[in-house]
Amino acid sequence: MNSDHHTSNWLFESQLAPFVDAFMLHMFDCRYAPNTINNYLAGLAHFAHWITLCNIDVKSIDEKLIHQFLNDHLPRCNCKKPVYHHRQDLHAALGHLLVQLRANAVIADPAIGLTPVDEELRRFDEYMNRVRGLAPITRKQSIAVIRRLLFGQFADQAIVVSTFRPDDIRKFVACQGEFCKVPASIKGTISALRGYFRYRTTLGDRVHHLIGVTSYPANWQQASLPKTLNTNEIERLLAALDYGGAASRRTAAIVHCALDLGLRSCEVAQLGLDDIDWSAATITLRHTKGRRDDVMPLPAATGQAIADYLKFERPQTTNRAVFVRNVAPRDQPVGPDLIQKSIRQAYAHAGLPYTRSHLLRHTMASRLLAGGSSIKEVADVLRHRSLNTTLVYAKLDSKNLAAVALPWPGSVS
Repeated sequence: MNSDHHTSNWLFESQLAPFVDAFMLHMFDCRYAPNTINNYLAGLAHFAHWITLCNIDVKSIDEKLIHQFLNDHLPRCNCKKPVYHHRQDLHAALGHLLVQLRANAVIADPAIGLTPVDEELRRFDEYMNRVRGLAPITRKQSIAVIRRLLFGQFADQAIVVSTFRPDDIRKFVACQGEFCKVPASIKGTISALRGYFRYRTTLGDRVHHLIGVTSYPANWQQASLPKTLNTNEIERLLAALDYGGAASRRTAAIVHCALDLGLRSCEVAQLGLDDIDWSAATITLRHTKGRRDDVMPLPAATGQAIADYLKFERPQTTNRAVFVRNVAPRDQPVGPDLIQKSIRQAYAHAGLPYTRSHLLRHTMASRLLAGGSSIKEVADVLRHRSLNTTLVYAKLDSKNLAAVALPWPGSVS
């Protein structure tokens, strides 16, 4: 442990002593490194000493108390040295402590907000889920926008939608627009507002005048060509996948999923071992953005990359996700952020000046068109609900566009 004997006594002679074994077992189960476990225990000892000095009962521990320890006590701490002060480790250790205390029914679960705004947001979220069938990430983004709107207007008071005036909504949109890098980014805010006011119309509120002021900004989506990798860049990217790093096989499998199948980052992260039918060479995408399951053919290169990762690099785990974490907490699937990070690292190894993971999805669509696929076939592979979404790729089909182009006036036919 990274402290002297007296700091160990702080922990084992405190109210937290009965929970140390469960805490350490949780750390071992998550396969944290021994040094990390030692640091977390040292942080736990510091916290135990503080609640002992303050005569705080273990049943009073919650997020608010931990916030007080980290933000009030830690900057002014004069506890006997050596004492553990690393804020990030302290925050992580105390987060795990809350989990253990709640698992043992020592403290209550986090309090659910009971303000009128919280109640309104719960009902709106239920409407978006059950009536409109929106994906969780879309609902989360809309809730964040409406929370800012309602809290700014009503704070902790009752929600009275009839008090909103068009100018209130215009000012809110203008304020949110200041945080957008490009004007088109405000469309998420507009969409959330329109969705919320439509929800209020189902409750009998007259808010059509508010919907009228939430118009989308001009955005010429078809004004430019979608960016894609050219043939040379694709070859460089694929060649760079064999760099032999710690997670090189995982990165290779992720890149192939995005480049060969056109999968979104969240779809790659959600892949499960049971979703792959090796004998039929198919892969099933579950709970996609379109809220449906889709079965796609598994290209040989993609299947080989996934198989190599599973056989030679994937950690031993009981988790059924294809891509799992290499560092603690282990036995957990990776998230979309790590998928995007892996693709950025692949670009960097190939010496390509790109960062966006969606670029590989665009590239796959371009390759399909170049190979003679129709727009409808591209839409099916990309799993677009509307063919209009896919039409932007028509501009990449220069071969067929040239065949239908009219001669320029005055030119030689």
